[in-house]
Amino acid sequence: MNLKEYLQNDVLDFWLKNGIDKENGGIFTCLDQKGNIYGTDKSVWFQGRALWVFCKAYNTIEQREEYLTAAKNIYGFLPKCTDSDGRMFFTVTNDGRELQKRRYYYSETFAAIGCAELYKATKETEVWERAEFYFDVAYRLFTTSGLSIPKVNPENAPFKALAPAMIMLNTAMVLYSAGINREKYEKIIRDCAGEIMYGGYINTEIGAVLESVTINGAFYDSPATRVTNPGHSLECGWFLMSAGIVLKDDSMIAAGKKVIDLAFAIGIDEQYGGVIAFRDVCGMPPVQLEWDMKLWWPQCEGIIAAKMAYNLFVDDVYREKCEELMRYVCNNFADAENGEWYGYLHYDNTPSTTLKGNIFKGPFHLPRMLMLLYVMERDGKVDAFFE
Repeated sequence: MNLKEYLQNDVLDFWLKNGIDKENGGIFTCLDQKGNIYGTDKSVWFQGRALWVFCKAYNTIEQREEYLTAAKNIYGFLPKCTDSDGRMFFTVTNDGRELQKRRYYYSETFAAIGCAELYKATKETEVWERAEFYFDVAYRLFTTSGLSIPKVNPENAPFKALAPAMIMLNTAMVLYSAGINREKYEKIIRDCAGEIMYGGYINTEIGAVLESVTINGAFYDSPATRVTNPGHSLECGWFLMSAGIVLKDDSMIAAGKKVIDLAFAIGIDEQYGGVIAFRDVCGMPPVQLEWDMKLWWPQCEGIIAAKMAYNLFVDDVYREKCEELMRYVCNNFADAENGEWYGYLHYDNTPSTTLKGNIFKGPFHLPRMLMLLYVMERDGKVDAFFE
């Protein structure tokens, strides 16, 4: 596969032609197989994510004016997605009126990385200030107990989750790459990496990376806490390795490798191929009914993880895993006729739906994977992607 050509012609062009809202600003992600809009509600996650993608493509792959134009269009829509308290919504109408606001602060983290990457393209002070604003809102919620509504009663279920530390690690990495206030972001990167590495999530005795553990980092035997999400684990693994590369910290790289090895061991479907969605680490029935589905994004994270691990360790096991997953996605997820990927397959790889986007699927995991692979292929290493 010509990675640059596929990224630009089959993926980015699909969203540029079909998703950009030139009337109200922002991007639509509810697109069908051919790119027709089937719903005009907008995902706020994807305003930030798409902003990051188009800016990253401009900064790293090729300085096409259409990428920067789309990015500025989306950037101009962000204030409409922001409430009076500085928090962002989860979904909005096509013209930016609130539909739903959730307790999660991921809308803010994605807006922060999008603005930071746009700053790297434009060097406009106001853009950086907005990146820091969104980051600080998210970080305050991440670090301050009681500010965000807990998912379950913490007195009766004193658990902590992997995902917040993971996302904050990656968000701090992007802002660190802008070259401003690096001490601030390096400390956060190290703190988040330390929580992932030593917080009890990486459980070699069980043989999996746990999505949640007790506050003290112990395994708790319940259906909800026995869950492992192999795609998340693989993403977490390469996040740790990339942090180790940037900060020259071998312990982070080693921890990332351990995470990836555990995730591949438990997450690959040996019968039909690909990375499955969920597993119960004790072999009991998973509580997620979609446990056996194949989703697009875990495949992307698996390919990145395997490719990065191969570049770092030159072990053919990782090269073979990367090639195996690339064959799998090209045969099952990619739509050669219409561009982009299907998002959801059944266990046997038949499509569950032909949609190309929804509130949770848009231009992020796939173009990020293609850009990372292209940079590694072009440069022989991954460093430039994190600059």
